[in-house]
Amino acid sequence: MIKRFYIIYCLVLIFISCTSDLPNQTTSIEIQDNNRHYSPILYEQTIDLVYKIKNTGNGPLVISDIFTSCACIIIHDGTTKMIPIDKEGFIRLTYTASMNVGYAKHHISIFGNFEDDEPKELIFDIHIVPSQLLIKDYEDVFREENLKRGGLKKIIDGDETHKGYYVDE
Repeated sequence: MIKRFYIIYCLVLIFISCTSDLPNQTTSIEIQDNNRHYSPILYEQTIDLVYKIKNTGNGPLVISDIFTSCACIIIHDGTTKMIPIDKEGFIRLTYTASMNVGYAKHHISIFGNFEDDEPKELIFDIHIVPSQLLIKDYEDVFREENLKRGGLKKIIDGDETHKGYYVDE
């Protein structure tokens, strides 16, 4: 008897939850410390980004999708997908500086049940400094130029047409 009551109770809860109006409720959010400026990092280094998001609206926040402006930004599985009213959640990302050297500005678009139906953006910028291996010194440039002209044999033997001297006949 108790098992039947428990099963019927669970089925009623399932049917009630299926008819909720959750996807149609809209809300607003507050992004803490958006538009960040990070300190310079070396090429191919990674940094972890954590954005705190607060649901400031009258309904639960449901994040439906997150798009990044670069393949160098990875969204972690621990990212919050649903935030209750007046609660906070986190979006966790990892950025790898492997796409360019110099100034980089990135945008992460968040899609959800927002009041204005516009995606919200997380913005950050950073300067990527080349590692010492990417900067060529004089010896590297000299070696590359000599390889273009024929390599080590020409450096040692010289070019037969340009001996650098002449003889009287």
